[in-house]
Amino acid sequence: MPETTNRGRASLAAGGCPQLIGKIDVKVLGGFSKQGLLKSALAMSIVMGVAAFAGSRYFANSTSVEAATTGRTIPIQTAPGGDPALQFVDLTEKQLGALKIGPVEQRSFEVLKTAVGTIDFNQNMLVQVFSQYPGKILKAFFNLGDEVKQGDILFTIDSPDLLQAESQLLASAGVLELQTRTLARATQLLRAGGSAQKDVDQATSDQQTAEGNFKAAKNAVRIFGKTDAEIEQILAQRKVDSTLLVPSPISGRIITRNAAPGFLTQPGNAPAPYSVADLSTMWMIANVIETDAPAYRLGQEVQVKVPAYPDATFHGHVTTVGSMIDPNTHRQLVRSEIADPEHLLRPGMFASFVIRMGDPVPSLAVPVEGVVREGDGTMTVWVTADRRRFVKRTAKVGIQQQAGWSQILEGLEPGELVVTDGAVFLSNKLLLGADG
Repeated sequence: MPETTNRGRASLAAGGCPQLIGKIDVKVLGGFSKQGLLKSALAMSIVMGVAAFAGSRYFANSTSVEAATTGRTIPIQTAPGGDPALQFVDLTEKQLGALKIGPVEQRSFEVLKTAVGTIDFNQNMLVQVFSQYPGKILKAFFNLGDEVKQGDILFTIDSPDLLQAESQLLASAGVLELQTRTLARATQLLRAGGSAQKDVDQATSDQQTAEGNFKAAKNAVRIFGKTDAEIEQILAQRKVDSTLLVPSPISGRIITRNAAPGFLTQPGNAPAPYSVADLSTMWMIANVIETDAPAYRLGQEVQVKVPAYPDATFHGHVTTVGSMIDPNTHRQLVRSEIADPEHLLRPGMFASFVIRMGDPVPSLAVPVEGVVREGDGTMTVWVTADRRRFVKRTAKVGIQQQAGWSQILEGLEPGELVVTDGAVFLSNKLLLGADG
């Protein structure tokens, strides 16, 4: 009985084969009918077969899913040898037409500093024109924006001081004439014996005093701007003229006008009747950051550009460097004098300037379009040896010139072939993989 039972159990463990089950003694299995036992064994065999089939399907499907997923995943291409840092892209002839390739060149780069500021009048060449003496304006000859030359009469005033000076001139001229005649008469009487020497001496002293007063009166009138010819005319006609002429002290443009007939003016009291500015030079005032402050020196050449004239470059030099740092903004004043012979600049214009800090430095260079800034901030270029396979390489970039060249400090060698235009296309294709 034990042997038969063991065979039955082995048959069930082997998959429930009905041929073996049929040989099991019904009595040994505890009184079960042979037909019932056969049905049970058959059912168990079917269940185990289904489980085995399902398991094989599960593992087959898992492999299919993984294979399908792997088929959709685009691996990053790496250079031969498996180094993931050397990523590359292979292009077709058609794709190569979208790129420009050239060698790494040697170029000179200037160390430049840039800043922004505003345009202002050259305050050293801006004059507020006042009359030398108080008075009432009689007439103003120029309007705002007019060009004037040095010596042009800007306005005239009725000056009581001029009237008094001219009156004093006429009075001193009369006294001088009287004292001159008195001296001549005393001299004649002395020769005739009708006068003493002391009378002649007194007359001589009085005449010299009168002559000094006359010269002082002439100089006083001359201070008001009267010429010698005009003074002689006053003396000849014995007629005073209180009209004071106020000329422009410099050549330039009228930038403010407050003068009007009847306007009372006082020397130095605002507002000035006129303001004249020499526009041949202008100021550019900038406040540079504290870290750049030590780089600025007097006399440095400056190139200035303003948005109003994007194609024009104005030249000048640094004339003032602030002696302190603003404690609130941590910036330093840098003022430059800019040549403007065509009078294009206007006060208040926004301006940017570039200052060359030293002699040009030779260095490797590639066009700006050949450098790509990655998401992590690194700069990369694409290098090729056969104009077919392009390897991405990290480079250290320095100065960028306005002519469109980037200085390469590390990462490239002279003469290497790099992509000079279209580097972004290669970076995008690397990210997209074969489907790109």
